[in-house]
Order: sequence, then structure tokens, then C-alpha cells
Amino acid sequence: MLKHRDLSETTELYQLMSHPSVFPYVRQKASSAEEYLFMTKQLLEEEQLGKTISRTIIGDFGQPVGTISLFDIQDGAGFLGTWIGSPYQGKGYNQMAKHHFLSELFFEKDFHTVFLRIRQENEKSKRASLKLQYVVCAKDSHPALYEEINTGETKFDLYKIPKDLFYLVTAKETTSEEEQAM
Repeated sequence: MLKHRDLSETTELYQLMSHPSVFPYVRQKASSAEEYLFMTKQLLEEEQLGKTISRTIIGDFGQPVGTISLFDIQDGAGFLGTWIGSPYQGKGYNQMAKHHFLSELFFEKDFHTVFLRIRQENEKSKRASLKLQYVVCAKDSHPALYEEINTGETKFDLYKIPKDLFYLVTAKETTSEEEQAM
């Protein structure tokens, strides 16, 4: 389940984000709960301006477990950023959050491509992303973008989720679920 970001959850999210297994891989690094609150306020302002879309990932009991966001929005595309708190990793929240968020982006907000830039050393994120049948490598199809994201010290792999492929995969999954229910 996803919900719009809320300033009241920033302390809880900061505690999850600051864990050593999560912190190195988040885009918005805060060194305190107060700084994270400030960053979240900025993020909400950016969302109002159409520069970012961000949601809180909610766990089975209504608690925040992570965030999913689209950054650097431009021409119907953007970069996906997702993190799940350590206690909630491996429980299916990542896949569920991506499905709901991508459905919102592609079918309610009319996006056509979502990019993922994953640090080359982040094997856990690469494995999680490649489990999704609608994620494809974009290094060869977008060489200029690949070069652009790799100009700094940190090196990234580039993937994309095209709207058409997301639709085909999720429609097939829905059809299979309906057939099994009969």
C-alpha cells in the first residue's frame, strides 16, 4: 500500500533510512531527523511544482516501511528511487510498491518511461529489480543517458521500465490470476 508523504512520519522513516544497510543507497541522505524533516518539506514542495512524485510505502499494520519516488521528471519520464527499511526487506514490499506506483505513473499521470540507476555495487537492488519482468537494461538503448549518470566517481547500471512493457506484463499477470480463480 502507498500513501502521499506526510511530515508526521519523517522521524520513523529517518530511523529506518539511517540503518547502515540502507543509508548508503538512499538519494536524500540526512544526518538527523530534523534534517530529514526539512528534506521531506522540500520534496513536498517539488511535488507541487511537478518536479518529483513521492509516496510512503506502508506495511501490513499501517506503519511506514520505506519510500518510493520519481525524481528528475522531464518529458514524461523520470528516475525511480525506492528504499525499504531493513526490518521489512525481503517481505514483498518493494515489488508491491513498484506495481502500485508505476500504475499511478503510467495510467493516471501519463508517464511513458521510468528509469532506474542502480549503483554497480548494489547487488541487492539489482537482483530485486531484475525479478520484475518489466525492467530492461537501458545501457545500449540510451547511451548518452548512461554516460551522463556515470560522469562522477560512483558508477551506475541503467535500467528502464517502458509503459508498454509494464502494461503487457501486468495484464498477463492479471489474466493468469483470473484464470486461476475460476
